[in-house]
Amino acid sequence: MAETKTKKSNKKKTKWIVLAIVVLLIVALATVMTVSGKHRSTPDQLQTYETDNKYILQETDISGHRSGGGIEPEETMLAFKNCAENPAFSIDVFEFDLHITKDKQLILLHDDTLDRTSDSVEVFGEKKVRPENKTYEELRTLNMGAKFENEDGESPYADLKGDEVPDDLRILKLNDILDYLIAQGGGRYKYIIEIKNGDDLGKEGVDILYNTLIEKGILENVVFGTFHKEVSAYVDEKYPDLARSTSIPEVVNFWKAALKDDPNYEPPCNVLQIPFCAPYKNLGFNLATAQMINYAHKHNMAVQYWTVNDEEDMKYLLEMGADCIMTDYPDKLYNVKNS
Repeated sequence: MAETKTKKSNKKKTKWIVLAIVVLLIVALATVMTVSGKHRSTPDQLQTYETDNKYILQETDISGHRSGGGIEPEETMLAFKNCAENPAFSIDVFEFDLHITKDKQLILLHDDTLDRTSDSVEVFGEKKVRPENKTYEELRTLNMGAKFENEDGESPYADLKGDEVPDDLRILKLNDILDYLIAQGGGRYKYIIEIKNGDDLGKEGVDILYNTLIEKGILENVVFGTFHKEVSAYVDEKYPDLARSTSIPEVVNFWKAALKDDPNYEPPCNVLQIPFCAPYKNLGFNLATAQMINYAHKHNMAVQYWTVNDEEDMKYLLEMGADCIMTDYPDKLYNVKNS
């Protein structure tokens, strides 16, 4: 009996020891990742390389992420007008996302469904409505500012319904926003455009986008993006003259190569788009160290960071020579850059 009790006691002790080790490993890993995320390089560690990559810049571009979606409802005409016509600040690059509709129109929307940003649940009577299941005219009945909340916690457009919704808050078509921006800035503006659909819909969207860019004469001003590797492969094969950014697996491959300064690394494209800190802000790895930026530039890759909304982070990235910073608050980035 005493032997049985001893065995049980030993098993309990072993379990507690294993649990303690696991907890210590988690804490240690979290500590290391936090330190890594908070680590900062200094500008004197940067190196200069000869390049023919037009996206590697002497001065950081300011990009309105989702067209400045922290200031006005994201990817609406109201947000674009605020970025293009506001005398208090200016931007260089408009970043926005596209989905294809049921009637083969490309419309601006970040999410795969309309729930987060619009009153679609109320208007359509169902949740998780996807844009590819509705026509452009059906989507135009929505208030795309219904869920917007400003920095003061106010929702200034939430009560607008039906005919009360101004055109500037209705869903936008690619052609319409490009016509507006070209009229406003001529060839001055650059664009980061992501297609959210994957598989055949994503490829169909690329076809429409490419032809539109050729028609508008702005192909050279665009960096294309997608999270779908099959769409990236399609672009590489069919539209090699369309500049594109890295996919997530390509970012991981870059990071591993940069850590060991792999001399055999071959970049898949000429624009690296990455978060400042991954996988989470201040709990992850700083992807904006001199080591990362130097390695990218050494391999003729521009470095563009998303989505940077903290002013201290903006200041750091500007000092480190980021080629482009995408932010929901381009007004803040403009002020930091010009202070």
